[in-house]
Amino acid sequence: MPIDTGDTAWMLIAGCLVLLMIPALGLFESGLLRKKNVVSIFMQIFFGMSLLSVMWFVFGFSLSFGPSTTGVIGNLDWAFLKGIPWDAPLEQYAPTIPGVLFVKFQLMFACITPLLLTGTIAERMKFSSFIIFITAWTMLIYYPIVHMVWGGGWLAQLGVVDFAGGIVIHTTVGMAALAAALVLGKRRGFGPAINIPHSIPLAVLGSSLLWLGWFGFNAGSALAAGSVAGNTVIVTHLASSVSALIWAGLSWMRTGKPSIVATINGAIAGLAGITPASGYVSVEHAFVLAIAIGVLSYGGVVLIRDKLKIDDPVGAIAVHGVNGFFGAIAVGLFATEGGLFFGGGIGMLSTQALGVLVIGAFGFVFTFILMKIMQKTVGIRISKVEESAGIDAVSFGVEAYSTFE
Repeated sequence: MPIDTGDTAWMLIAGCLVLLMIPALGLFESGLLRKKNVVSIFMQIFFGMSLLSVMWFVFGFSLSFGPSTTGVIGNLDWAFLKGIPWDAPLEQYAPTIPGVLFVKFQLMFACITPLLLTGTIAERMKFSSFIIFITAWTMLIYYPIVHMVWGGGWLAQLGVVDFAGGIVIHTTVGMAALAAALVLGKRRGFGPAINIPHSIPLAVLGSSLLWLGWFGFNAGSALAAGSVAGNTVIVTHLASSVSALIWAGLSWMRTGKPSIVATINGAIAGLAGITPASGYVSVEHAFVLAIAIGVLSYGGVVLIRDKLKIDDPVGAIAVHGVNGFFGAIAVGLFATEGGLFFGGGIGMLSTQALGVLVIGAFGFVFTFILMKIMQKTVGIRISKVEESAGIDAVSFGVEAYSTFE
């Protein structure tokens, strides 16, 4: 099949939109954290993006999407992108765009997925340990999961589907975040006082840019310009809007005041929750899903942070983990082709449930083991002095907000 210029143009734009999400993530997370650790977040994200990009070109794409060896990981036939065409498509993945463009689009996912964990490990992991962590986590956890679900591995062969990353990205990140938070432990002085955002405008700007970038994230996963991408944009926007209203309302009822932090987190929760189903559901069913997504993720944050006292500074465990699980399973209910509510029986539902359980367990167990090994060898926590003074001044020698005389 020849390359389609319209599809190619759309995928060029979609890839750039997803790239925008990476600095947006830095703005969002740093705004919600304390000002003495802002630089550390941006350093993790920008250094991480560069490192993960190089890894993807050298061996990551081949391990993720290359010919399968065991059904769990690909081989190295496409290392350094050898054999990936620039003037022809990779027919098995994206038949109407250049092969290198498919690589580039998936690169953005490979960058942002490990970096979503920065919000959970914020303010207490050593930068040197962070580098080791994201390198090992990406190689041992992310690449195999991509291959199993998107790269023709054994879960794909069973029929597990994930339109834009609800299983591969959000379920994995949510369960990995839980493991990381348990091993790292709480920040010193954990409580309401250290959860006060230092800059609401930064967080709002970051969440707004994440919302914009998510159109490329979800609709770009159609891998073509057309009706699926168009419906996905509408579904994505609706889910984010509904979930934002749900979080705003629930926070108002719970605290007596409407919360802007809850509202922007609700918007992100809606985006994450609709991701796995965004290419398979209609607008009206996305509305129903978004209500459930908003309620479940808000309840998840209250349970994890306030009841269980797990220190997850930006709520990644609930926003990604709870919504990844629910959104992926909801595909088996609401998918217009094969969903239970559309006469498809329980086949797709049971397959989706198996997929999220396997990937959730894989993400949690291997992240926990990796963190424990690092804890016993190189160490993972910053010192008491560094945590008190702030990572920025001690580790990076610069602060986000310098005072000029």
